[in-house]
Amino acid sequence: MLAGRRQGWPMDQGLQPAHGTDDGIGSGVPVVGVVKWFDVTRGFGFIVADDPAMGDVLVHFSVLEEHGRRSLPEGARVEALVVERGRGLQARQIMTIDLSQAVADAPLPRPREDRIDPLTMIDSAGAFEPASVKWFNRLKGYGFLIRDRDGADVFVHMETLRRGGLIAVEPEQPVRARIVDGCKGALAVVVEPVS
Repeated sequence: MLAGRRQGWPMDQGLQPAHGTDDGIGSGVPVVGVVKWFDVTRGFGFIVADDPAMGDVLVHFSVLEEHGRRSLPEGARVEALVVERGRGLQARQIMTIDLSQAVADAPLPRPREDRIDPLTMIDSAGAFEPASVKWFNRLKGYGFLIRDRDGADVFVHMETLRRGGLIAVEPEQPVRARIVDGCKGALAVVVEPVS
């Protein structure tokens, strides 16, 4: 039977399209909840079920195709048929999508010639140092850390946080960061949670 657990979903492993019932699992259990987040690049996200015993439910983009979508906005309310997979609960079919409470999608950024990929700067970054979150805006996809040693602002991009396993951050949350001095100021190129 379905259990309300999510056992260490890896970011890119164990995901599978959830179409059909040829997997021997059956048609699924109805669950209603709200989209916690959805990563368009990786093609999956999670719903927080209204029933706390259910926990988080994985949503693969393949179950959105019949609705003409490849993603879901944060805050959208959905009704899904859910099955248990080896690593937790997964939506087998999305029955309804209510976008009335969804957070508006941020406009796609225009390509800029001066944009620098933080991954190319890791070799020139300093050692990990303590910092804390100043603020972070998920819609804009960026925010700032505060460097512990001098209180300076450090720019941080959403993808840098995700690479470090940080899906959501809160103001004053302590982190460890590798920082470089970029053309527009300090830039975090690697960020990790504090154990």
